[in-house]
Amino acid sequence: MAASIALKTFTGLRQSSPETTVQSHRPTTLSYRPLRISAGKFSPKVTGRNLRVAVIGGGPAGGAAAETLAKGGIETFLIERKMDNCKPCGGAIPLCMVGEFDLPLDIIDRRVTKMKMISPSNVAVDIGRTLKPHEYIGMVRREILDDYLRTRASDSGAKVINGLFLKMDKPVAKTAPYVIHYTSYDGKSGVAGKRESLEVDAIIGADGANSRVAKQIGAGDYEYAIAFQERIKIPDDKMTYYEDLAEMYVGDDVSPDFYGWVFPKCDHVAVGTGTVTHKGDIKKFQLATRLRAKDKILGGKIIRVEAHPIPEHPRPKRLSDRVALVGDAAGYVTKCSGEGIYFAAKSGRMCAEAIVEGSENGKRMVDEADLRKYLEKWDKAYWPTYKVLDILQKVFYRSNPAREAFVEMCADEYVQKMTFDSYLYKKVAPGNPLEDIKLAVNTIGSLVRANALRREMDKISV
Repeated sequence: MAASIALKTFTGLRQSSPETTVQSHRPTTLSYRPLRISAGKFSPKVTGRNLRVAVIGGGPAGGAAAETLAKGGIETFLIERKMDNCKPCGGAIPLCMVGEFDLPLDIIDRRVTKMKMISPSNVAVDIGRTLKPHEYIGMVRREILDDYLRTRASDSGAKVINGLFLKMDKPVAKTAPYVIHYTSYDGKSGVAGKRESLEVDAIIGADGANSRVAKQIGAGDYEYAIAFQERIKIPDDKMTYYEDLAEMYVGDDVSPDFYGWVFPKCDHVAVGTGTVTHKGDIKKFQLATRLRAKDKILGGKIIRVEAHPIPEHPRPKRLSDRVALVGDAAGYVTKCSGEGIYFAAKSGRMCAEAIVEGSENGKRMVDEADLRKYLEKWDKAYWPTYKVLDILQKVFYRSNPAREAFVEMCADEYVQKMTFDSYLYKKVAPGNPLEDIKLAVNTIGSLVRANALRREMDKISV
């Protein structure tokens, strides 16, 4: 089952994706609770119109931001080039996102209630035993989710533009507009598109890891991983095995610093892996992931191959004047798990809320202080999560023995409860002091055994 197409060369960090047909999901009618307004009394009023904001990028971050802006009285423009927006994304979303973003259940392909964590030596640990009957991890296809959020933004009043952001001219005065230059693909200008420009008061950069908006404001670079994924259509009897089950593989063979996955979708499985340190070997790691899962995907046919960069930490700079970054453009992907969908949508909404509040529902101009409130709230809510997962990755992804210890820990029900509660609801779950002490002792024991195993392996290799 060798990949049918070669991994394309990235331009910067960007890779083009093949065309696909996307089913459109019309959003349900939603109630909207107005935001509490706390605009500065000395912010100048916008005369003759409402505040104008451009959202660059139409993924979860851009869609959520555009909807919130439009509902908050902002004249909103959402610019997205690839309306199919298929990323090599595992597509896992936490339970809280379904309710928090009013997602209809028909866009969720699978409700995963069981997960297998598989060690380098193929020891499999079943996790998910602590889930309550109503709890699950949602599995979505990005082209479906993103289309739904963009459509809902459009129905809320945002103007969705199929276009490619090129550059922006910065304001010549404190309250002067930004001028956005983009190529419009309206279906009337041919394949090459048409150069257009647009004046706006503020910009939200939601244009992913390759963000052109980030480059325009000098946001700085960050380390990134390459994610490689194959969508594989497997026989119906094998698909039954993955009905409500996902698998994660760890080991030097599948990735020296990440993990491989098999996640179920509507009629196929997504098989993928990623790496930061050995990007040139990504196809070798992908082959190893398929080999580890070969008995369960035997007879499968690769129907799509995808690759894309994902950030490994927030950018050095996420805000400049009236331009803010959200989602992957800001670097909001967690270490260890590689999760980014929820954090993208949440950051897009939080940034938009800051603009709506600061502009008094679009009636006043905003400035950097208004947008900075979003960063302050974001860092307060989620920075600890990023730091904890960063530490876990450094401790447990450093060697195969350490990964064996990690999988061994995952068998503990207390670990599972703490992990799933934190993941499903995006809050750090409160621990039990006695159980925390027990966990610390078990962790040390696992690491000691891991180091002993490493020493024995070193003797054999010598």
